[in-house]
Amino acid sequence: MNDSSNPYASWGMVAAEADTNDRARFIRLTYMHLFGAILAFIGLEVLLFNTPAAKNAMAGVVTMPYGWLIVMAVFIGASYLANYWANSATSVGMQYLGLSLYVVAWSVIFLPLLMIAQSFTDQTGTNVIGVAAGLTIFTFVALTAIVFITGADFSFLGPFLGIAALIAMGVIVVGIVFSLPLFNLVFIAALLLLSAGYILYDTSNVLHHYRVGQHVAASLALFSSLALMFWYMIQLVMSLSSRD
Repeated sequence: MNDSSNPYASWGMVAAEADTNDRARFIRLTYMHLFGAILAFIGLEVLLFNTPAAKNAMAGVVTMPYGWLIVMAVFIGASYLANYWANSATSVGMQYLGLSLYVVAWSVIFLPLLMIAQSFTDQTGTNVIGVAAGLTIFTFVALTAIVFITGADFSFLGPFLGIAALIAMGVIVVGIVFSLPLFNLVFIAALLLLSAGYILYDTSNVLHHYRVGQHVAASLALFSSLALMFWYMIQLVMSLSSRD
């Protein structure tokens, strides 16, 4: 039922309550926008990777004292703004602007990690980026299938994921400040588990909690959880390969 006092009521019924056609259209548009965001991310990374000035600038920032903290702070700020815009109750244009900003933010923060992964590939012969991308896609599809087949609502995971994310962020910040060796196999595995939880959570929200007009916001949430998993999957592949 639509509630006129709800600022999101204009975006239609909750997907779970909508008729079959509206629900199917919402899901189709959500995943089309997710696919478009992924293509845009790939295109931006190719562009940045082939722009020496961008690579040098990013390398200079992350090698500064507390450079990663600066990058993280800017990324968090951009992410907050992007989510705010993407969940706009008044403007479709603002939703698209939010999604675009988010893709750009992830593209920028991924650049130094992809540079490290490419260097690792050149040294070891292991196609880190390709293997990590394949594992990420496979896991994402499998988790998505679980939600769609079972119809389960994983929204109860929200508070637990939020607390876990805050703890992980705190550990990362402390590790950067005190130069601690954070990215060992156990820590990476824990963060991959966190990203898997977010995929279940965000996918179930697509089925049960987003309104049928919020496909842009829904695609942003899915892109976020997918990018997070890819980030740590790259580190997992490098960690495992270095043990060979």
